[in-house]
Amino acid sequence: MTDPAAVERDAAEATSAFSHPAVAPDASAAYGEHPDQVVDFYAPRGETRGPVPLVVVLHGGAWRAPYDRQHVTPFADFLARQGFAVANVEYRRGRSLPQQGSEGPVAGRWPETFDDVAAALDALPGLAAAALPQADLRRVVVTGHSAGGHLALWAAARHVLPYESPWRLPAPPPLRGVVALAPIADFAVAEELGVCGGASAQLLGGPEHFEARLPSADPASLLPTGIATAVVQGRDDIVVPQQVAEAYVAAAARAGEMVGLTLLDGVGHFPLIDPAADACAVVSEEIAQLAW
Repeated sequence: MTDPAAVERDAAEATSAFSHPAVAPDASAAYGEHPDQVVDFYAPRGETRGPVPLVVVLHGGAWRAPYDRQHVTPFADFLARQGFAVANVEYRRGRSLPQQGSEGPVAGRWPETFDDVAAALDALPGLAAAALPQADLRRVVVTGHSAGGHLALWAAARHVLPYESPWRLPAPPPLRGVVALAPIADFAVAEELGVCGGASAQLLGGPEHFEARLPSADPASLLPTGIATAVVQGRDDIVVPQQVAEAYVAAAARAGEMVGLTLLDGVGHFPLIDPAADACAVVSEEIAQLAW
């Protein structure tokens, strides 16, 4: 049973993270015809000398419809104020209404959620070149929070997807690295712990498809990637507990790859994307280490 004090702390952290007003982008561009197939761009704030790294943000929210990119716009603006060019990606999520016999909105769409992330990342060089002339497309870092952390890790692993996968790339994507924030990075462990009410299985189309689709979707199954990867995780996270991140890091080690893991004391799930929290500054530093 979860400690009531931990639940109260998590609620307070969520309130703080969601208290910031949404920040309008400097430009937006569509990468498809669906209304959710859009990327918002944030130019680096202040004076810049030459091109700056591009940070691609993939938002969380358990791949569920009620949670869109708006809640991470203050985080995107924070990164822009640190001197990065930023692309905030939207993608199709689960339905707003629950399916029969389920509780709450369904997590994700198979295969549309993955279709969109792949299409967005493939389109980004052209879109960013037009919208953010300050962006150095040779220095791209992908970051994502929670379910978005999963998508960030997955986007960096498309070259090791099964050969029959429609999302597979013939070569590693041109990324400087990935910074995954409290990611749902190991689906088997996430399901064992009941993370986000079984959202991982829902994303894959339900428990009946879980095992068959795992090799095409689970970051812990897509290793090694050869791409620099760092995970930032709060030790007090009760939404996506640190066991999930540790399982992914351990899977990487077994595959012969080292993944950096930064565990933050006294930090839960939401401070990682809260501009008012010290943890957010740690995230920016992790991104900078890979980007610059």
